[in-house]
Amino acid sequence: MKPDVRIKPGPGQESVWDYPRPPRLEATARRLEVFFAGQKIADTSRGYRVLETSHPPTYYFPSADVEMRFLKAAPGSSFCEWKGQASYFDIVVSRADSGELQRAGRAAWTYAGPSRSFTPIRNHISFYAHLMDRCLVDGEPVRPQAGGFYGGWVTNDLVGPFKGEPGTLGW
Repeated sequence: MKPDVRIKPGPGQESVWDYPRPPRLEATARRLEVFFAGQKIADTSRGYRVLETSHPPTYYFPSADVEMRFLKAAPGSSFCEWKGQASYFDIVVSRADSGELQRAGRAAWTYAGPSRSFTPIRNHISFYAHLMDRCLVDGEPVRPQAGGFYGGWVTNDLVGPFKGEPGTLGW
């Protein structure tokens, strides 16, 4: 169900209402960075983004561009009708300034055996921005997709409204 008020994109902007369903996977050369507890967790210009109607993009990092020593397998899994079975990671970091151990539970996920359309993101890592200190796209701080369940990253070049915001449950 589409919202009554779709925001019209301005120059250089994308509307999430122009994204397809089922979602599309596309490579991106934009620089993607993730920070937690004073540490850079991930940094790539070889990522992917998943574009789905009403959602801001979800970004995936090649595991070679993620500091995997900070990721610990977390219990549980979930199933996406488009991508398949996801498994999760806790992010566990010893703060550089104090040595204090910090943990963000189930803050990242991966698809070890994604569906055929999403095989390029096999073993790539995605991060929940709301659980990290900071996530950047080309140096711009992202805003997490509302709702806590979704993993989209909102940047100034996107317009919504976005799934996850109040009143969007039935979309």
